Amino acid sequence: MITIQQLKLPPDHSEQDLKKAVARTLRLSEKQPFSFEIIRQSVDARKKPDIFYVYTVDVTVSGDEKKILKKARNRSLSLSKRTLYHFPETGKEPLPLPPVIVGTGPAGLFCGLMLARAGYRPVLLERGQAVEERQKAVEHFWQTGVLNPECNVQFGEGGAGTFSDGKLNTLVKDSAGRIRFVLETFVKHGADPDILYSYKPHVGTDVLAYAVKNIREEITGLGGKVLFGTKLTDLTLLENGNWELTLQETSGGSEEQKRRFHMEARAVVLAIGHSARDTFHMLYEKGLAMEAKSFAVGLRIEHPQKLIDRAMYGEACRYQMPPAPYKVTHRLADGRGVYSFCMCPGGYVVNASSEPGRLAVNGMSYRSRDGENANSAIVVTVSPEDYGGSHPLSGVEFQRRLEEKAFQEGGGKIPLQRFADYCQGKSTTEPGTVRPQMKGGYRFANVRSILPETIAADIQEGIWAFGKQIPGFDHPDALLAGVESRTSSPVRIGRNTEFVSNFPGIYPCGEGAGYAGGITSAAVDGIKVAEAVASKFSIDFLTK
Repeated sequence: MITIQQLKLPPDHSEQDLKKAVARTLRLSEKQPFSFEIIRQSVDARKKPDIFYVYTVDVTVSGDEKKILKKARNRSLSLSKRTLYHFPETGKEPLPLPPVIVGTGPAGLFCGLMLARAGYRPVLLERGQAVEERQKAVEHFWQTGVLNPECNVQFGEGGAGTFSDGKLNTLVKDSAGRIRFVLETFVKHGADPDILYSYKPHVGTDVLAYAVKNIREEITGLGGKVLFGTKLTDLTLLENGNWELTLQETSGGSEEQKRRFHMEARAVVLAIGHSARDTFHMLYEKGLAMEAKSFAVGLRIEHPQKLIDRAMYGEACRYQMPPAPYKVTHRLADGRGVYSFCMCPGGYVVNASSEPGRLAVNGMSYRSRDGENANSAIVVTVSPEDYGGSHPLSGVEFQRRLEEKAFQEGGGKIPLQRFADYCQGKSTTEPGTVRPQMKGGYRFANVRSILPETIAADIQEGIWAFGKQIPGFDHPDALLAGVESRTSSPVRIGRNTEFVSNFPGIYPCGEGAGYAGGITSAAVDGIKVAEAVASKFSIDFLTK
């Protein structure tokens, strides 16, 4: 195949226009057959109002490709270097029982899918519910404020990403083809094929829920099991080399009535997610090696999507463009950075709480991204030195303190503040020109009071700086909601080059273990851990 880069066309082009541009670039005759696949599509709006889609395409053409390249004499051409993903051969050490995966976020699901396809019949444990029931529980919480601590925006099938924008872009470097494999898997299970080439691919919360369900059904169709409403509460290493997992049902009846039972496994994957605080505590008490790590905290900011579109595409844009995303960063005087995170075009700010008496927010978009506002987290990185990280779980307690303040400031609802009032440190009493787009109840308050003043001041400086990059970003009526505290895991669980912790047979995995930051990177880490399990163990239990 031949790869063409930097192929520019106006946004209103047709598929035939793109095909003609490919043929013209390669100097192909009209009779020379070829086919092509879009590898990447991005937007070039640097010279507004002239806007272009910029393509990278792989072309399959008859004839000598090297001669075609020589004839075309174009620096944007090269032979394709795409790598197809291959799962490794299975190992030799007998595996007496199916592997157990704790958690069904992207890391757990993809780990389970790969092991199921390889014949290992994994057992997946999930403290929350299947995505269908989970959606009902989350909607009930947003409407009533009554939280289910075991099934919410953080816990349940699909993980925290299920109630987000479903963004699949990642900064992870990948030479093995895993990222492409993840995208292709989502498409196979219901996502739009455009995620295969979009420069900022997103599935949308509505479509992601459908895809997650289909992945689970493939796992179970291959002999795997998924136990919902089942929480890991303890683990013990037995004399036979297996781990005994103590499990508790999380639904049905009082705490005394909920069933407790045990399960054994030789290989246990901990894909527990970044909000499994009680599980972190249990694992720490058992002696699992972990350390506090840096993460980011801040607030959500809302602007009218039309304001962002004008800034990105220009006032005179004559094309029908999709809702525009943005990415902004600013270096502070003390050397730290403030930046946008998890930007949701045409989205909603959502109550993403998982513990009673504590409140956290996140952003969410549907596939159509047709909401009135754009929202993004504006965050500052905090290190263990910033929050007193001598204890491995000190980051967890820092998050909890912020979330308790947010809950109190909003009276259990999302606290909300105009940027002008934020700068003055006074409570907002009435809305301005920006209408809140929220999932869950909200109340006007003093959001600034939630944060340590140094972080609050950093965010203010950042928003002022972003106003120079995006006109109107620092508008007095821009809305701030808090607190954004779950950007990534506050802990890292140690593992070696074989992905094993200091406990034999225990595999820390994904974002919760500190090895990913988003849906795609978590899914890739899940695949890597599945490879590690498969490379070590043979499927011995199937012969017994």
